[in-house]
Amino acid sequence: MVADLSQLVKAYDVRGVVPDQWDEPLAELFGAAFVQVTDAEAIVIGHDMRPSSPGLAAAFARGAASRGADVTLIGLCSTDQLYYASGALNLPGAMFTASHNPARYNGIKLCRAGAAPVGQDTGLTEIRTLVEKWSEHGAPAPAATEGTVTERDTLTGYADCLRGLVDVSRIRPLKVVVDAGNGMGGHTVPTVFRGLPLDLVPMYFELDGTFPNHEANPLDPKNLVDLQARVVAEGADLGLAFDGDADRCFVIDERGEGVSPSAITALVAARELARNGGTGTVIHNLITSRSVPEVIRENGGTPVRTRVGHSFIKAEMAERGAIFGGEHSAHYYFRDFWNADTGMLAALHVLAALGGQEGPLSGLVDRYDRYAESGEINSTVADQADRLAAVRAAYGDRDGVTLDDLDGLTVTGTDWWFNLRPSNTEPLLRLNVEARDTAMMTAVRDEVLALVRERTATRP
Repeated sequence: MVADLSQLVKAYDVRGVVPDQWDEPLAELFGAAFVQVTDAEAIVIGHDMRPSSPGLAAAFARGAASRGADVTLIGLCSTDQLYYASGALNLPGAMFTASHNPARYNGIKLCRAGAAPVGQDTGLTEIRTLVEKWSEHGAPAPAATEGTVTERDTLTGYADCLRGLVDVSRIRPLKVVVDAGNGMGGHTVPTVFRGLPLDLVPMYFELDGTFPNHEANPLDPKNLVDLQARVVAEGADLGLAFDGDADRCFVIDERGEGVSPSAITALVAARELARNGGTGTVIHNLITSRSVPEVIRENGGTPVRTRVGHSFIKAEMAERGAIFGGEHSAHYYFRDFWNADTGMLAALHVLAALGGQEGPLSGLVDRYDRYAESGEINSTVADQADRLAAVRAAYGDRDGVTLDDLDGLTVTGTDWWFNLRPSNTEPLLRLNVEARDTAMMTAVRDEVLALVRERTATRP
């Protein structure tokens, strides 16, 4: 019986419920298909702390070795640690994680040598086709010479690599609370932060893929509440929250308030431009704050606006030789880290910036947080195209307003802008609004939501 991969293989990765949607025999087929499509002679595999991850990773390794590839297992790791291994060893890689998804989920993030992403248009479709074929007709015969499977520790090398990309030599003593969400940050933070003048207050560092304290998804505000309260209670200088596979990092200031990922993008962009002699291209997606391109230009750089999604960011990074890229979702990409995303490197930049001056974090990021923003607001709709058309019609004939379709619909006025994008997987429209002040942002937000949700509203 052919496996149903329609809900399992996504645009950028493999992700689904274990064992309902996939299991170890299917993971073994994915390993064999990955080697065949990439023509790899050797690969590297890592996994997160989910209960199903070690077995799935081992099965994938068996499938890869059966096709003649030598396999290096690096065991427990964050996703950006897997990218480090892929880059440093110059090998294709597979990371077993479902990132911020609930415990019953698992998945695979795949890359070619040098951490180059594998997505729907860069090999994942071919891998899916082979797995479907083999699940129906049986796996191919093993290679004449099967590959070897060995283990390797990459945590120290990963930490040394990151610390070599940020000058942390002049950090003043800081108190930092880190919420690992029982995810891989609990594994990587102690080694990366070792030797720095930090009073580290760990929260939920115990690796537990059942997530007993809260979901490891800091994009949801409810999962930041514990960290915000702890930062204030400890009188800490800042807080850091990582998602399950620790490739994203969210920042809390000394008041317990969240720092916009756009502000962090602007801060890191300014530092990376300074590190590169005050010149270079920086990528940002179209939902980041308008302060991001402003700060890039002010610091001598060239901003490039792109669609939402890591595949678009990484493609632009490679094509333009960009030094840095940032997204509103707290993914941060670095040229000197194989164009891959690493929240840990962004965290080190924040520590270095804060620790290199005497003021609080709230004062430091004020210069980068210039506008009022709504955050992402989701609306369930029966017909995405119909509601997008209604919004387009409402704004299309207004003086001083421009529309573009780079990713969904972006509407820009004199003192405000908004983007409305359809979800690819759910019947949702996602709205982001930014304006010069809160009153203007609220007025625009409410008008657009009324159109999306088919209510009556007062035009601002």
